[in-house]
Amino acid sequence: MKKSLSSLFICFALWLIMVQTAKAQYVLKEADAQYELYNYIKAIDLYEQAYQKKPSLHAAERLANCYELTRNYKETESWAAIAANMAGSKPENVLLYAKALQNNSKYSEARIQYEKYTGLDKNVTATQKSMWLLSCDSAMYWMKNPKSTLIQNQKLLNTPQSDWGAVQTGNAVVFASDRGFKTDSAHQSASRPFLKFDGSKKPDPKIYGWTGNHYLRLYTQTEPGNAIAEFPLNAETNYHVGPASFTGDGKQMYFTLTRIPEKPKYVNGKLATVNVEIYGSKKGDDGKWSVPVPFPYNRVNEYSVGDPYISKDGKTLYFASNLPGGQGGTDLYYCPQTDNGSWGIPVNLKEFNTASNERCPFVDGDMAFYFSSDGWIGMGGLDIFKSTAVGGKMGKAVNMGYPVNSPQDDFAYNLSSPLQGYLSSNRMEGSGDDDIYSFKAQEPIAFKLNGIAYNKKTGEPLSHAIISLAKIGGGILKAETEADGNYKFNLDKAADYELTGEKTDYRSDVAKVTTQNLLVSTTLKQDLFLEPIVINKPIKIENIYYDFDKSNIRPDAAKELDKLVKIMQDNPTIWIELGSHTDSRGKDQYNQWLSQSRANSAVQYIIDRGIGKNRITAKGYGESQLVNRCANGVKCSEADHQANRRTEFKIVKY
Repeated sequence: MKKSLSSLFICFALWLIMVQTAKAQYVLKEADAQYELYNYIKAIDLYEQAYQKKPSLHAAERLANCYELTRNYKETESWAAIAANMAGSKPENVLLYAKALQNNSKYSEARIQYEKYTGLDKNVTATQKSMWLLSCDSAMYWMKNPKSTLIQNQKLLNTPQSDWGAVQTGNAVVFASDRGFKTDSAHQSASRPFLKFDGSKKPDPKIYGWTGNHYLRLYTQTEPGNAIAEFPLNAETNYHVGPASFTGDGKQMYFTLTRIPEKPKYVNGKLATVNVEIYGSKKGDDGKWSVPVPFPYNRVNEYSVGDPYISKDGKTLYFASNLPGGQGGTDLYYCPQTDNGSWGIPVNLKEFNTASNERCPFVDGDMAFYFSSDGWIGMGGLDIFKSTAVGGKMGKAVNMGYPVNSPQDDFAYNLSSPLQGYLSSNRMEGSGDDDIYSFKAQEPIAFKLNGIAYNKKTGEPLSHAIISLAKIGGGILKAETEADGNYKFNLDKAADYELTGEKTDYRSDVAKVTTQNLLVSTTLKQDLFLEPIVINKPIKIENIYYDFDKSNIRPDAAKELDKLVKIMQDNPTIWIELGSHTDSRGKDQYNQWLSQSRANSAVQYIIDRGIGKNRITAKGYGESQLVNRCANGVKCSEADHQANRRTEFKIVKY
């Protein structure tokens, strides 16, 4: 009989594995379908579910790609690291991991991975390798020697969605956003990449699948402090509109627009990539903007033209395009206005273009030329560069350094006065996706902050940890610790800060720093203690107990679970298993059910506080892992039994 039961158990276990595998394959197929349609937000959820059911290289690679395409660099790093270390992994996963480390300010680690990748792929040129390594070295130097520029998030303009391309025209600020104030198809919005549609049907006129948001629209704030409203322009499209550029008198504007052409191009029965275009409009005597007029070099089925900048006198139009014959990616061009008012042939700005992408041209009153590029030596993603005119010719492009640039994308730089203006960035401390930031000359330094990052377990200093100093209501600065774990920052007067320490394979640490009520210049000290991550090691959550025979969350337990919520918020890439244990009283089968019910309750409590459901699983262990001698038939005190009624968590992925 025992042999039969054992065989039955083995068959049941095999059946469960087969069912689980089949479910994972089905979810993976659905995820692939969403990925091919550029619906990356939906694909992420499905790939995570598939990976939970059955870890696979394909799911890990696709998750790294999806998060990279949606510019979530912490998750990109996490999944790229997993993919790069799985059996059968391709060298490209190491490259993606290196880029993600760079995007997360981990330049020392990124340098190691770039070296590793160039050893795996013999086709990498010496020039490309040098570019990667010099970018890491330069970024570390710039972060240690920040420019005296104050970068401040314009929170009254920004939303959790994408807000970018702010320009000042008169007293008003005009910018692009995919916030989508309205719900009808004529007022929808989305994201910054050159638009891509693919499928047998036209794209959804309400939701941009790439980001899961609405489509871009132009918005305006007519005076500082006024309400934000849609810009009064009928662009006659359901898809992207913006950003825009205005002449000095505010009477002409040029902007990017996406429309589905009357005779769209199809490839193998599917709608081909739809390119962006430039349109112009003039302001009439009645104050209304005219019906948009297409730029004569638009070719919607062939290439994109976008990021227009019209000179203040209206006689030169600069833009970015992937026109045939360019240097690669998107290049910068300009068109001079001819004597009859038409636009001349586009001229490639060869001195600034690379094989990668150049975007967002801007020219100031002194004829200094600004643009963004990911093809020059930079901090990561798009960086902002400046070329100063010398003797009537443009000089060498110079990286504007830190903190104007960050490890993420920095673009759409423009001046509203000689010393201040706006830029856009998806740097991590923002309100959402792309955000609008102001910049201006830095205030005088008043205080300094020094500290050391330590390994919490060993007490040893941690080199190459990333320390972030976030000013409450202001900007953020980052620094990498030295070999002895030291870091330093300059602080403003009467300011509050949140200090965060991060390092690969460690849980982050957070501290508060303030200069409020300090009347004389001084140096503050704040050390940080980062705890090493050990995969699958149980960590007891103190004081999580349950009443006998119950699974509800007690008030004292809720306080402790809130600490776990904070850990998961501070470490957004970790996944955990939350395990619940019972004492030995009662039947084994009932205790197993009770522990699972308790684990489910704790997990639901955490999910209800904003933690993604894919990041946490519930596991009931019943009485199988007692911490003391109180097994079946052993007489124990209530306190001893309660010690076994505990909850633990272990990190299963980071």
